[in-house]
Amino acid sequence: MAPPPDHCPTLVLNADFRPLSYFPLSLWSWQEAVKAVFLDRVNIISEYDRVVRSPTFEIKLPSVISLKEFIPATRRPAFTRFNVFLRDRFTCQYCGHHFPTQELTFDHVIPRSRGGRTTWDNVVTSCSACNLAKGNWLPHSCGMIPLSPPFQPSAYQLQENGRAFPPNFLHESWRDFLYWDTELDPM
Repeated sequence: MAPPPDHCPTLVLNADFRPLSYFPLSLWSWQEAVKAVFLDRVNIISEYDRVVRSPTFEIKLPSVISLKEFIPATRRPAFTRFNVFLRDRFTCQYCGHHFPTQELTFDHVIPRSRGGRTTWDNVVTSCSACNLAKGNWLPHSCGMIPLSPPFQPSAYQLQENGRAFPPNFLHESWRDFLYWDTELDPM
């Protein structure tokens, strides 16, 4: 039995057959994918067994599509909480433990109360316990120095970090397009 349409996301590849992004993985709903097919903006690379119908048309739901026009990656990623977590690989920069996103916060290395700014170069990923322990102290004053100094990552660095965190759902048809640089098993 075919899955319901809402369980059939479409992997979106750029015109060079690389995913638009790894984390979050570039996925479109089945409705967006079908609309893009009708508007002739994409090529269908692979399909699900699931068919959707209208009174005059039927189409297999696309599982992998590629854009017809190449979209260059942004050079400077947006400064967001999530991108800070991704830069730091979802790891508290004080205790070194890995945490799920909802258990993370960010810390100003130089506290705002001491003139620190909310910028790539002054914010690190922190767990709540470490953030509370550091408070508004300077790193050397409290002995809490980040494991990695904060920096502004490139879009490429964030994409590479994202590849280490596979999504919860991976359709079989996507595998050839996600991890092409892994070593292949000899036949």
